[in-house]
Amino acid sequence: MPVSYLADMTWEEVRDFDLGKAVAILPVGAVEAHGPHLPLTTDVIISEAMARSAAEKLDAQGYPVLILPSISYTAAPFAASFPGTCSLDADTATAVLVSIARNLTRQGVRILAVANSHLDPANISAIEAAVASARQENLLKIVFPDISKKPWAMRLTDEFKSGACHAGQYETSVVLAERPELVRENIRKGLAPNPSSLSDAIRAGLETFEEADGARAYFGYPADASIEEGKQTVDILGSILEEAIREHGA
Repeated sequence: MPVSYLADMTWEEVRDFDLGKAVAILPVGAVEAHGPHLPLTTDVIISEAMARSAAEKLDAQGYPVLILPSISYTAAPFAASFPGTCSLDADTATAVLVSIARNLTRQGVRILAVANSHLDPANISAIEAAVASARQENLLKIVFPDISKKPWAMRLTDEFKSGACHAGQYETSVVLAERPELVRENIRKGLAPNPSSLSDAIRAGLETFEEADGARAYFGYPADASIEEGKQTVDILGSILEEAIREHGA
């Protein structure tokens, strides 16, 4: 059966959907600066692609899947000084996730998988706190494969593993594959490499893109991005989420 999107359904269609057997997938992104060439909602685009890819893989195995409307606002303090970035407090981001989990639990859903591509440490911590709260309250099972950590990170691109990957080749490739009309190609092709590693900066205690040598809010090699790499990355992200769901949830 085709993958179902909650936002497109009526309440009666949801009533008749077998929620007790369904896997609900929640894409999580952010509204934040992604270089001079990508839209503010780049992470939302990537998370939605991850969710769709995982849902298609699960559906092929007979799992009923329900993709929820995306969370577009979350904690994004690294980019907070850039125009357009809208960062929530981490506690607020956690509360939103827990509230969604309570609502889904009340309606009989047993598994909620978080498709997250926004790797700001504050957002990662907010999701982890929601997972812990759901466990303490005996809510549904939240599955959250953190792609910034092993073993998942090791399956992604070399640029991603280097940590120099915000709005670089990795993310730009996915947006080229998913929403090419939103990539400012005339700017992207002229961007110089920025090999500064955000993961190294985080370990060093730095807290902003500017401190991490990202004055234009990009890291990595956006000029080297390609549609082919983007399609491959989406497939890998979908496999990661699908495997995590089968291992720890369904």
